[in-house]
Amino acid sequence: MEAKEEIRSRLNIEDVVGQYVQLKRAGRNFKGLSPFSQEKSPSFMVSPDKHIWHDFSSGKGGDVFSFVMEMEGVDFKGAMDILARRAGVDLSQYKSSGDGNFAKKKERLLAASELAAKFYQQVFTRSPQAIDYFKRRSLNKQVIADFMLGYSPENDELFKALTKRGFSEQELRDAGLLVTRRGRPSDMFRGRMMVTLMDAQGHPIGFTARLIKDEPNAPKYINTPQTLLYDKSRHVFGLHAAKDQIRQQDFSVVVEGNMDVIASHQVGVKNVVATAGTALTEYHLRTLSRFSPDVRLCFDADKAGIAATERAIGMASNLGITLGIIVLSHGAKDPDELIQKDVSLWQAAIQQPKDAVEWLLDTYAQQYDLTSADGKRRLTDRIITIVRTIADPVLCEHYLQVVGARINTSYQALDKKLHQQPDAKPAIRPAAQPAAATDADPAAYQDHLLALALAHVQLRDSLKKLEPQEFSGELRQVIAAHIKTGAPLLQSDQINVKINELELIAEAKYPSLSDELYYIAADIAKKIKKEHKAMLRDNAKKQFTQSQSDIERQELNEHIKQLDKEIEALKH
Repeated sequence: MEAKEEIRSRLNIEDVVGQYVQLKRAGRNFKGLSPFSQEKSPSFMVSPDKHIWHDFSSGKGGDVFSFVMEMEGVDFKGAMDILARRAGVDLSQYKSSGDGNFAKKKERLLAASELAAKFYQQVFTRSPQAIDYFKRRSLNKQVIADFMLGYSPENDELFKALTKRGFSEQELRDAGLLVTRRGRPSDMFRGRMMVTLMDAQGHPIGFTARLIKDEPNAPKYINTPQTLLYDKSRHVFGLHAAKDQIRQQDFSVVVEGNMDVIASHQVGVKNVVATAGTALTEYHLRTLSRFSPDVRLCFDADKAGIAATERAIGMASNLGITLGIIVLSHGAKDPDELIQKDVSLWQAAIQQPKDAVEWLLDTYAQQYDLTSADGKRRLTDRIITIVRTIADPVLCEHYLQVVGARINTSYQALDKKLHQQPDAKPAIRPAAQPAAATDADPAAYQDHLLALALAHVQLRDSLKKLEPQEFSGELRQVIAAHIKTGAPLLQSDQINVKINELELIAEAKYPSLSDELYYIAADIAKKIKKEHKAMLRDNAKKQFTQSQSDIERQELNEHIKQLDKEIEALKH
């Protein structure tokens, strides 16, 4: 299953579903109209956190693979092929070896990166030059440990150390730790301060290496190239240490430099992360939005910073993200410098973000003569281009009003200019074979009882009179047995997906316990019991018509009568 996990880790389920269904943010989830029915009120839910979708109108649900299977009318292998192409995963690397070589390769690269990070930490402790540099940067022991900071020696010690640990030259090249110098393998990083790049779980996946001595012709920074582990268009530096604080503070701060992140964390402002300079991508924003829909950028007000903000506004709007800009005070060129002046200045700055579009308007206003016709035209050309990327019509109207007031131009004139070019909307792909409403799972209502019992312990008594086998389908039966008896759940992908789907149902429909939920749970339990007995009765009737034995037919007749009584009793 390694290929499946690799594909899932690279794709956001809302991206894939959004190709077929127009989604809108609903809290931490997304909502849209069901592609399986003709509903008018949206009941189709997608949870980015759980990587799950559920359609309340048909009762269908599952992960990204099951969604593509439904929409494209393909089997699991077909869905794998479609999603692998989208994720950039080469399935041949998995197919070539059934023993999981690809997963093993990834594990080896992770192990090599972790050992390299520890090696650089050890080298730092015996390097007076590096220790002096860290002291000048006022880096304390805790932040050095948290971010696995270190120093790379000016020779090929790492190559020798890791080959002794059994790593091959090719493995070290694949991990981005080795290059060729003068025709020989050599350490990628030499004589530099090492900043470890970690994934969201804190596993080392690469490095940024900073020059700490004067070498005029040498680049100040060297980064790990793209590898199986590290992709700069996806990596968010510091997320492993920031994610809890982003959730608690309900906003994230994105800065340009890794050292800005480290300086901020050291003074206790920990909801701060960085991308590779101003190279902010939609993937970065999607990743951050999973923790909070409030993202605040702190980029330089230079050409690159302005361009990054312009790109980010449209992406943020489509993702339901509130995008703010942090403006530094007291002439500080970056957060690190402001923190060195006074921590409270940085704390105040991140609490007072400026609206991204209005910040751009202020920036443009400094570039053009707004008393002239040409200045007004050029400013409105730029700001209208930005407004066109915003999906929310209320926000569009607001920004046009702000611009109009700034340049003394009517809202009507700006609105006319806005609509001179149509606002292109993302195309929604039709399903290859749209599923009919009759495809709905008739037993989907049973999921609601399981969801209630999982979410609210107080409602588990509603399962007391039910046997697990009275639920429809093996997955529901296994989960019902787990809830009722505490039997351990077999760890499988199917069960994990189903559990996540049930949690999404509970979150969307039954977030808090109330008296009404007791009645709902009891009614569903009664319906399950009644339908199970009706199935037993129908089976008994079939056996009755096929039986050649008078004794067996008499016994079956008595059994059918008893089931009829029990079903009738359940109607009241």
